[in-house]
Amino acid sequence: MRAVVTRVKSASVSIGGEVHSCINNGFLILLGVHEDDTEAEAAKIADKICGLRVFEDENGKMNLAPSAAGAEMLIISQFTLFADCRSRRPGFSHAARPDTAIPLYESVIRHCRERGFTVGTGVFGAEMLVKSENDGPVTILLDTDVL
Repeated sequence: MRAVVTRVKSASVSIGGEVHSCINNGFLILLGVHEDDTEAEAAKIADKICGLRVFEDENGKMNLAPSAAGAEMLIISQFTLFADCRSRRPGFSHAARPDTAIPLYESVIRHCRERGFTVGTGVFGAEMLVKSENDGPVTILLDTDVL
């Protein structure tokens, strides 16, 4: 599983011209599911996201976890994170198919909510317009193969 985690002042996702979900201070998370991923990867990446100490403390140091910063999360499915770019036209054969990806995407959301976070979402497979006001900017790449 892969995630691009960006610290944001605000973020939203619109579908069909309507705002579907929005957050304030927190993380915009683009989440990709690999064809071989399981619940173990979902739990691992959710744990890492929920514990990332990248929010500023009273001394301006990136030291606070999302819970201590009152962070919210917006999690968007992003199969293109598993693009094979060896040719000029990316291939996506290693991205999980919806029957695998949807339950694992929902599992990551559930894990984050169980830890007390407000979590907004996109709609799996929908055409979405994602907007964000990046904070820092701070952007972290996570991959369960190297966590």
